[in-house]
Amino acid sequence: MNCGENIYIWQDSHWPNWRYSLSALTKRLAEVSHAQGMLLGRLTDVGLTLRDQARLTALTEDVVKSSEIEGEALNADSVRSSIARKLGVDIGALAPVDRYVEGIVDMMLDATSHAQTPLTFERLSGWHAALFPTGYSGMSKIAVGQCRDDANGPMQVVSGPIGRHTVHFRAPPAHTLPNEIAQFLTWANKETGDPLLIKAGLAHLWFVTLHPFDDGNGRIARAVGDLFLTRADGSPQRFYSLSAQIQRERRDYYNVLERTQKGTLDVTEWLQWFLGTLNRAVASAQTTLDTALDKARFWQRWACTPLNPRQVKLLNRLLDGFEGKLTSSKWAAIAKCSPDTALRDITSLLALGILKKSDSGGRSTGYELARCPVLP
Repeated sequence: MNCGENIYIWQDSHWPNWRYSLSALTKRLAEVSHAQGMLLGRLTDVGLTLRDQARLTALTEDVVKSSEIEGEALNADSVRSSIARKLGVDIGALAPVDRYVEGIVDMMLDATSHAQTPLTFERLSGWHAALFPTGYSGMSKIAVGQCRDDANGPMQVVSGPIGRHTVHFRAPPAHTLPNEIAQFLTWANKETGDPLLIKAGLAHLWFVTLHPFDDGNGRIARAVGDLFLTRADGSPQRFYSLSAQIQRERRDYYNVLERTQKGTLDVTEWLQWFLGTLNRAVASAQTTLDTALDKARFWQRWACTPLNPRQVKLLNRLLDGFEGKLTSSKWAAIAKCSPDTALRDITSLLALGILKKSDSGGRSTGYELARCPVLP
């Protein structure tokens, strides 16, 4: 385009022969491997129940945050319930789940639980169909489980108002997709000599560059990346979420992706960013594990104390990291009870020493968890 100049990597005459400097990536590869080893080492010592909870937390975050990157908000309780049921993890009462959430969860679990199964177009099509069970993306009917046909113009990633929008990327023409996808799948299913963590970064980049479907390409690209990360881990159990870290660094993600797709086939910068983000995702999982351990210790401490369902629900919200100040009015709204009932719930927890009044000022009294005594 633009006077015949190549402006996207797929237009390079050597496409798709990726290049990268392994020496420039060695340090980050070592850092990620060390962080993964530390995390897995901790998880081997915490018991099966807590490992299941850590896995459930990571997978729930992965599904929710991958959709958030695309501007879609999922109900975290529904996602958690869907995953728990499919994994056989007991979390008590289950939240209602719709088929849209079920489809996204099915895709993610297939990518990670069956990571060693060859990646085929039929499998990718199944993931796409799972993402769009009604055949619609919003109000637009799309070709589900099929490659896009570009009937309405080339596939582009744009931002800004109509008429003054910015084109960030244009994908390869639809007529080239059969050959493009065949090349990608051949590479995906053979031993290429690339370190597996690097192959995960390349797979993510390659798929999102092809953009083969009408919609859902970003989520499927992240699922493809997760498949290769699972192969690198050597275990179908995932305890960290790369999608959650990408969501936290969303602006950087889109910036480095755009530079890469408009650059050369030397994708060292992309891989440096990918490995750095992965390292931060594993570090974040350590924090999540700390929270899970604190939660387990808390309930171990108060296991023999009779609490009503409202108290259990709100205490879990506090343990998971309640945003803002918990007041009696918020308690009543979340627990769906009267203000008087909320105050009685809180008063009994204050008497037990489970809650304490927070030091924060304001017109309303706030409450927080008291420091949990160390168990012998």
